[in-house]
Amino acid sequence: MIKLTRVGRSFSSREGTVEALRDVSLEVADGEFVAVVGRSGCGKSTLLRLIAGLLPPTAGEVEVEGEVVRKPRRDVAMMFQRPALLPWRSVLDNVLLPVQIFGWRRAEYRERANQLLELTGLTGFEKRLPHELSGGMQQRVALCRALIGKPRVMLMDEPFSALDPLIREELSVELQRIHMEQEATTVFVTHSIDEAVLLADRVVVLSPRPGRVREIIEVRIPRPRTLGRTAHTDEVARCSAELHDLLMA
Repeated sequence: MIKLTRVGRSFSSREGTVEALRDVSLEVADGEFVAVVGRSGCGKSTLLRLIAGLLPPTAGEVEVEGEVVRKPRRDVAMMFQRPALLPWRSVLDNVLLPVQIFGWRRAEYRERANQLLELTGLTGFEKRLPHELSGGMQQRVALCRALIGKPRVMLMDEPFSALDPLIREELSVELQRIHMEQEATTVFVTHSIDEAVLLADRVVVLSPRPGRVREIIEVRIPRPRTLGRTAHTDEVARCSAELHDLLMA
């Protein structure tokens, strides 16, 4: 579904050239959930923007479904750290914003929007404005908005990082459930080892800048997963410890 071949990205500034990514090769299978972790500044967010077509690579090639990415695609959705909801639009109208932007028929997507709101526990909040919602609820609205067009690919840039730990874990469990139902190919950037182990089929560890693929860890834990005590607690601990050692090395 997603293929990066020897991808690099550099940025020019007054101080000179900053190399964010170097020689990154990676393949993500259809329906797979891949988490990307690494130290701050290693190019994780840049990697997502390259896949999304928001930035061109300065070296190498990015492909989605066998096509070279040269601009944003309608079947690729991106979710950022902040929900970025329009404050004057209701919850339902924020979810339907891509429908308006792309000129889709609103009537055809209204039922889909209501289904997503029900899926994320937001039924009854359709007419509320963003300032009437908690941070976690706002991020649920942003998730519904990203899913409204039934994207083949979901790119998520630390979407829960601004939330308190309990809400963050709750939304991570919710995202796991949604991914199992929707099956969109997902690339998820996070600083949280727990999030990566809870959500991902594989975890890509990037080296410090310039970011390169240092290691790829497979998470062979049956779904649905939890960070609480289960029959797979030892495997969760093993994966977490391996990722910790790689990031601290």
